[in-house]
Amino acid sequence: MVPKREQRYTILVADDSEMNREILRSMLEESYNIVEAEDGLQAVAILQQKEQEISLVLLDLVMPNMDGFDVLSAMNKYNWIDSVPVIMISAESTHNFIEHAYNMGVTDYISRPFDMMVVRRRVINTIMLYAKQRRLAGMVNEQIYQKEKVNNLMISILSHIVEFRNEESGLHVLHIQTMTEILLKSLMRKTDKYKLDRETINLISNASTLHDVGKIGIPSEILNKPGKFTDEEFAIMKGHSQMGADMMKGVPFQDEPLVKYAYEICRWHHERYNGRGYPDGLVGEEIPISAQVVSLADVYDALTSERVYKPAHSHEKALAMILNNECGVFQPLLLECLVESSDIIQREMAVDTVVRSGQRVSENTVAEMMQYEELSTTDRTLRILEQERTIHRFFTSVSQDLLFEYTQTPPMLTLSPVGTQRLGLEEATVDPYHNKQVQAIISSDQLAELAHLLQNTTPEEPVVEYDCTIQLNGQLHPVHIISRAMWSSEEPPQYTGAVGKVIER
Repeated sequence: MVPKREQRYTILVADDSEMNREILRSMLEESYNIVEAEDGLQAVAILQQKEQEISLVLLDLVMPNMDGFDVLSAMNKYNWIDSVPVIMISAESTHNFIEHAYNMGVTDYISRPFDMMVVRRRVINTIMLYAKQRRLAGMVNEQIYQKEKVNNLMISILSHIVEFRNEESGLHVLHIQTMTEILLKSLMRKTDKYKLDRETINLISNASTLHDVGKIGIPSEILNKPGKFTDEEFAIMKGHSQMGADMMKGVPFQDEPLVKYAYEICRWHHERYNGRGYPDGLVGEEIPISAQVVSLADVYDALTSERVYKPAHSHEKALAMILNNECGVFQPLLLECLVESSDIIQREMAVDTVVRSGQRVSENTVAEMMQYEELSTTDRTLRILEQERTIHRFFTSVSQDLLFEYTQTPPMLTLSPVGTQRLGLEEATVDPYHNKQVQAIISSDQLAELAHLLQNTTPEEPVVEYDCTIQLNGQLHPVHIISRAMWSSEEPPQYTGAVGKVIER
């Protein structure tokens, strides 16, 4: 039996004194992997690249470029402090400095000169404490993930039963859920009238899958009739809204928001903004926003999907029909959301069912985990991020293209192997806008113009194409740069950097 390899944790030592770094290295390198940073800016750059690999930071207080408190500010800003513990080591021992360090999230504080036994013991205790916390977080996360997965599965099974009776593909339910989510997010950015947040959007999107559950009670010969309904048949068909609402009324836990939204959607998703819908003829804002959004999503998907009684219309044709009020009247603000989200809707509708469902479960799990402040980083999250990073590194390493990545904070340019070879730069360059080697390759004016173009993109239209001249292999070459701006998921979105490719013309 092969013995299990002992895990070696990695410690980042950030100190501008080479002697201090050497002392700490000699104390710890027998048991730990040591990574060194000569100042605060370099420490933040290392954390930006290797946060998932760092188990502990030993941080000096007084350093050039960025001092220890600046590093702690960056770690708090990007939530690194939640997963990477910090022991501050400094000769500064005044009460105010130490208190400020603890307030900014340091786990421990060691005064110089060092005591080898004290340093080793506190390092071990801190790393083990955080390792236990991660294991606990992993257990909680696994339970939340499984709960979210089961919830989505049960809703999906019920809604697909309806689809099966309706002789449809089963994609209709997923399309409604996806489009409801897109429209609600767009609406949230436009107005605070409806008090939408991530949790509410998630609940309404899940409830949308039950919009046609009342069709279970409609006779199949009417439900799947290929021709036009008679007046009597249409009256029976319209009854599915009331039937669905009655089903939701009979569900236990009436105080649950999901049940409330499901009732609203089942009963009123065929209402129209001008009062000419059914079953109650509600007008304007009498219709709950949950039902308004699902109503619009339902009409769009009905137009763009093949049915027994009609072919599928194109995305453009469906939009034109909706905007021309050919399918009933909808709230003007929602129509704006529809138009502005048009490209996203078209793209997302093409995403595979299983992929989209799994993505939503993961997103919901992360959102729920964020409610646990002390468990904001989990083993599952770390594994997923590390897997994505490994995949990214692999494809970058085998690519023959000149690829680059720029992060706004810390300001850092990272190149693919081909990029380092052809541009004559290191793989990672901190603060490239003020780096003389970078300025020798691309002029400051061109770099500033490209940065301006990227910062003025939007999350919906993030791509920039730019022509310029740069130094390749020591000679000037005209190039075409294709770059995609990266935006944060917070509201409002913040520009965080860009990725791109340089193509010789």
